[in-house]
Amino acid sequence: MSDTDGKKPLGLGGAPRSGQVKQSFSHGRTKSVVVETKRKRVVVPVAKPGTPGAPAAAGTASHLGDPSKRPAGITDAEMERRLAALRVAKAREAEDAARRAEDEREREEERARKRDEAETKEREERERIEAARAKAAEEERLRAEAAAEAAARAVQRKADVLGTTRRQPAQPAAAEKPAADGRPARNPAPAAPAVDDAIARAPMGAKPGLAPARNKTDREREERERNAKAKAGDEGRRSGKLTLNDALAGEGGRTRSMAAMKRKQEKARQKAMGFGNKPEKQFRDVQLPESITVSELANRMSERAADVVKSLMKMGMMVTMNQAIDADTAELVIEEFGHKVVRVSDADVEQAIEQTKDAAADLETRPPVITIMGHVDHGKTSLLDALRKANVVQGEAGGITQHIGAYQVVTDKGQKLTFLDTPGHAAFTSMRSRGAQVTDIVVLVVAADDAVMPQTIEAIAHAKAAKVPMIVAINKMDKHGADATKVRTDLLQHEIVVEAMSGDVQDVEVSAKTGMGLDNLLEAIALQAEILELRANPNRNASGAVIEAKLDVGRGPIATVLHQNGTLNKGDIFVVGEQWGKVRALINDQGERVDHAGPSVPVEVLGLSGTPSAGDTLNVVETEAQAREIADYRAKSAKDKRAAIGAATTLEQLMAKAKADQDVAELPIIVKADVQGSAEAIVQALEKVGNDEVRVRVLSYGVGAITDTDVSLAEASKCPIIGFNVRANASARNSAHQKGVELRYYSIIYDLVDDIKAAASGLLKAEIRETFIGYAQIKEVFKVTGIGQVAGCLVTEGVARRSAGVRLLRDNVVIHEGTLKTLKRFKDEVKEVISGQECGMAFERYEDIRAGDVIEIFEREEVQRTLA
Repeated sequence: MSDTDGKKPLGLGGAPRSGQVKQSFSHGRTKSVVVETKRKRVVVPVAKPGTPGAPAAAGTASHLGDPSKRPAGITDAEMERRLAALRVAKAREAEDAARRAEDEREREEERARKRDEAETKEREERERIEAARAKAAEEERLRAEAAAEAAARAVQRKADVLGTTRRQPAQPAAAEKPAADGRPARNPAPAAPAVDDAIARAPMGAKPGLAPARNKTDREREERERNAKAKAGDEGRRSGKLTLNDALAGEGGRTRSMAAMKRKQEKARQKAMGFGNKPEKQFRDVQLPESITVSELANRMSERAADVVKSLMKMGMMVTMNQAIDADTAELVIEEFGHKVVRVSDADVEQAIEQTKDAAADLETRPPVITIMGHVDHGKTSLLDALRKANVVQGEAGGITQHIGAYQVVTDKGQKLTFLDTPGHAAFTSMRSRGAQVTDIVVLVVAADDAVMPQTIEAIAHAKAAKVPMIVAINKMDKHGADATKVRTDLLQHEIVVEAMSGDVQDVEVSAKTGMGLDNLLEAIALQAEILELRANPNRNASGAVIEAKLDVGRGPIATVLHQNGTLNKGDIFVVGEQWGKVRALINDQGERVDHAGPSVPVEVLGLSGTPSAGDTLNVVETEAQAREIADYRAKSAKDKRAAIGAATTLEQLMAKAKADQDVAELPIIVKADVQGSAEAIVQALEKVGNDEVRVRVLSYGVGAITDTDVSLAEASKCPIIGFNVRANASARNSAHQKGVELRYYSIIYDLVDDIKAAASGLLKAEIRETFIGYAQIKEVFKVTGIGQVAGCLVTEGVARRSAGVRLLRDNVVIHEGTLKTLKRFKDEVKEVISGQECGMAFERYEDIRAGDVIEIFEREEVQRTLA
């Protein structure tokens, strides 16, 4: 079938229809293009079951739709699937619509609630403003009424005076006419003249009587109202809104705008509510030291630092906030800001440390501080171990104490005792000295088998210098050969008379090993403490002494402090020597963290800005600014003192010292130790090493691990680094290995001092020892060609050697000293000639020899010296 028959070609219903379109181009060109048109697929929505026009229930053929209207190629299953998807989409759309409606309802409720809250707040604010405005208006009205009443009274008094003046000449007889009963007649009412006066002043046509009086009252009221309005206008206070009538009611002149009146009302409302009032400036007494930074000056005046800088710039000084200015300039700035200057010196910063004396009622009994002293290896630490029931000796290197240990012991009776264990070695003299300064009682430990030794004598001297009572503990009574009587007798030589020998010094025989006599020792300590009546005030700022200080890698600078007064709390701000800090933690002798430390309680303090020196005093202050100021002042004073000492040296003294140093060999070293006390003890011990020819020079010493800075200094100075109980970190070790710097580690001070002494001994010049070996007498002098003058000699004593030194004596006077050029026997060169034989000798570079001279023959030997 062809298209000419008028029938459509066979095909699917959705097949595209084609046609041709003719396109035209320029220059008459055309082109035919085939165009296909596709039919749009229309999806008819299906109604829900049960509604008119809805498809029939499942199982029937009606739910599949009209097959004639169904797109071609769609099966029943596909149609069912599409209808199911459509129903699900419709249901989901309905759920979304419901959810959106619910959300919209909740949002509307939230908006309504916020709107109600805003309206409530606005209404409350409006009521508060209206109340303040009404209160202000009421006060103004009362003031206006009071002023009007006062003006009315003044007018009335004036009118009364005028009326009286007019009445007196008009009725002179009426005032003197007596009454019928003989009494003076009362004056007539003043209303008549007032009425007459009012009638006279009344306008024409007005009726006489009371009307003029009322008109006068009305006029006075109107005048009062006008005055009140004028006064209210002057004060710029209006009540209510400004209406058109009020704006036009003025009697001419310029009036304020509505915006200006609203601003006035707002200012009045703010003033009534107490807002916007600038605080009155405070004028202060500013303490002014000799030098102060700009920021600190602004802080003391409570002014802005920028304002202070601006003031200084006006004076022609371009400074910053961190720059220091002198006191005269600061005084000008303080006076410009209106404050009062109080001049203080730099030393006045120390006044921040509380120095008040405690009242007797505030004092409480405190535990005694006992220092154990004695010679090395006399059993001090072992005795303290027995009292503490601990074992500290094993923790000390070499079994000797090298730090000041502070411990607290509680006796069986509940009494607390604080013990300080000081080293007994001679190198720790300064540490023992610090221990004696903070102690209440000294326990002098003397071994019964060794008696009084050098360090025992030093301990006695320290105790006497500190004026501290002493208790003698005669230790090692369990050993064979112990003689306590010998100890008591030896102590008599040092003015120590014990009770056993009718003295006043308590002595107790003890044994740290067996525990013998420990109870008697504690009783003696308790008795001595009771006699001393040791008391302190725990309710004040703490003060104490630094027993030991060190630098811990993880915790920073740490100071062992023994408090003598007050209570140190966590968080307190303190200053100690040239350092300051805030107590970050307190650790007692058991290693436990505590929050408080009372009098006579030793604790480790964390939170310092740097490592203090052992022996420094710790004081608690109020603020960080005070602590920093005191520490800076102390550091500056120490620096100035060192500079003054250097400046006081004259040029002649420097030259003499340089010349003396040329003759003295120096061994430079750098010392790093674990604690401050050990470092000081090592330095003091090394300063004693040497003599007039050699000495040890400590270039630097400090606390903490060996660092790269120490290695750099050692490399520049070509000296070793001594580490006492410390080690170098990894970076410093590598640097020392690369630069060839020697690192030596020690844990016992004996070994350290001995090695340094041996090294210093190597700098000593060797000693030349001379040994006499023989004499020879010159018999004849010969002249030999090629040799020169040759002496024919007879060896009279000893032996003559070719390698020996010789002296030529003439009349027992040495005229030449040198060596032999040749030694011959007959014609042969020999090494030596014995006594009784003849030989020939020639001197090296000397020929003035004569017969009869004597030749002294000797040998020299070099002997290496050592330091004692």
